[in-house]
Amino acid sequence: MSSFHDAVAPEFAAVNQMIVDRLHSDVALVENIGHYIVEGGGKRLRPVLTLLAARACGYRGERHISAAVIVEFIHTATLLHDDVVDLSTMRRGRKTANAEWGNAPSVLVGDFIYSRAFQMMVELGDLQLMQIMADATNVIAEGEVEQLVNAGNGQLGEPAYYSVIHKKTAKLFEAGAQLGATVAGASPAMVKALGDYGRQLGNAFQIVDDLLDYCGDESEIGKSLGDDLAEGKMTLPLIYARDHGSAEQAQLITGAINDKSNQQFVQLLAAVTSSGAIDYCKQAAHDQVVGAKAALAALPDSPEKTLLGELADFALARSH
Repeated sequence: MSSFHDAVAPEFAAVNQMIVDRLHSDVALVENIGHYIVEGGGKRLRPVLTLLAARACGYRGERHISAAVIVEFIHTATLLHDDVVDLSTMRRGRKTANAEWGNAPSVLVGDFIYSRAFQMMVELGDLQLMQIMADATNVIAEGEVEQLVNAGNGQLGEPAYYSVIHKKTAKLFEAGAQLGATVAGASPAMVKALGDYGRQLGNAFQIVDDLLDYCGDESEIGKSLGDDLAEGKMTLPLIYARDHGSAEQAQLITGAINDKSNQQFVQLLAAVTSSGAIDYCKQAAHDQVVGAKAALAALPDSPEKTLLGELADFALARSH
């Protein structure tokens, strides 16, 4: 991500400083957990997306910095809540906040960060911006519930999978891109185009993320391979392997998801590999990236538009 950070270096530095400033609280635990999760690494992909989207629409002011922080705060809050729901103990190679402080503090600080984001939206005073983020957070919450309901269902198909990743992941990418365009005062057509770009970028990002659970390096992705299995998540690699592998492999996959068990991870990995699921998922992510880059055609040519295309390629090629 360094090349993208460098392209918006002054704004990116301002985003990081504003994150620190706006996490301030008189309650020490709020600051401790907030800084722990925010400073725990991560690519800052979503705020970079917001900054680039604004500049691609010709914006040269400073309001996009607040918009980028809002997106990052919403993302941070969802991470805190996700780790509690998923009973996760590791993220980005270190203990999760709930493993360090407990579930209740993590949920409550997540609520604080959510509400701080909405305070910042009010400060910007743009009703369209507030509508984009209010709709996005509602869809994200719905996706969390949908994923929870789907957990342990070994019969889940691709439509249900795509529904969840759109709501849980892609919606915030979509909203982040739209925020940048909205702050810039872009036309409805450009706001829509950047939303389409962000949605497909987010889909590609999540497909690759799910694929890395079966072909990634634990030291790079910062979590144990097979975590999705232990949480009963029927992701695209497993769906394809179940539907295109042997009957024995299908039974193995369905049973592991139903039982929320990664005890047979080696055999499941073999099923994913031999069925062609890895290549299938790579192609699915590639198709999303192609769609994302096609959506950028509505934007005038600029260095930022070029970088948005390269950002989509990065989401596809990343190893963590």
